[in-house]
Amino acid sequence: MKSRTANRLAIVLILLGLSKVAVAASVGTGGVSTAFSKNSTSVGVVLGSGSAFNDNYVILGLGVGYYVARGLEIGIDLQHWFSGEPSITKVSPQIRYVFTQPKIVKPYVGAFYRRTYYGSYKGIDLDDQDSYGYRAGAYFSTDNRVYIGGGVVYEEYKDCISSTDCSTTYPEILFTVSF
Repeated sequence: MKSRTANRLAIVLILLGLSKVAVAASVGTGGVSTAFSKNSTSVGVVLGSGSAFNDNYVILGLGVGYYVARGLEIGIDLQHWFSGEPSITKVSPQIRYVFTQPKIVKPYVGAFYRRTYYGSYKGIDLDDQDSYGYRAGAYFSTDNRVYIGGGVVYEEYKDCISSTDCSTTYPEILFTVSF
């Protein structure tokens, strides 16, 4: 029953999240060449699932970025992992460079620092955790302000116990609206 409720909640939140993105996309003041341009803003949404601590989670997040130069984005992402124990919140300042020269496929590279905050787990307060990482991938244009991307992320955890795996590599899929 818990799984059905979590699935229904995820679907409702996805639909609400997508409607908010559509509003943000329609409010944009940029023109056709706004994406990845200096002084443009991007908004990204994280919707997904994950597992940690032998529990399954629904992941919701939002990212905001600002292009300080053509293709060079400074941003911050916020994720919250719901429906599992402990609750998990991740805050990630980041930098990304998008190679804007190609017309359809736009490769990107980036780096980030991440602070992960944990709620209590079975009555025990867990230590928050720091990590850093790198990413590479490509955006694909659906129009001149909406991009779908995909890539690979490598993340390494600081102050990690040597008996555990101190790094992870995982895929990412991005949906970004620029205005």
